[in-house]
Amino acid sequence: MKPLKIIAIVLGVYIGIVVAFESLIGVIQPTAGETLVITTSDAPGSSHDRVLAHLTSDEKLYVAANHWPRAWYKRALEQPDVDVTIEGKTTARRAVPVSGDEHERVESDNGLPLAFRFVTGFPPRYFLRLDPR
Repeated sequence: MKPLKIIAIVLGVYIGIVVAFESLIGVIQPTAGETLVITTSDAPGSSHDRVLAHLTSDEKLYVAANHWPRAWYKRALEQPDVDVTIEGKTTARRAVPVSGDEHERVESDNGLPLAFRFVTGFPPRYFLRLDPR
């Protein structure tokens, strides 16, 4: 019985760490390194900004859903015409879901450290290519 209790406590602490980290990221939206701001909408006149990592592969611009909270990603799938701001310059883009060989290439070119994947709870990773409109 004692080993099960220890496993349950460790699992509970781990889940708490993941929830705290994911919540903190959603609130502070860090801008360290190469970042961009994607502006999505869910209704006319409604816009939502999210700071994301600026990824490239094969000279194309990508963003990744690396966390469990991903409302911005769902909005971009539903309304793929988005605005992207990089270093103060905003451009109109089309968010295109990535799969297959392209997904594998982008993942290979923009891997994540195991420590990051651990503190985020190993969420599935999805990419969007941001094509100019």
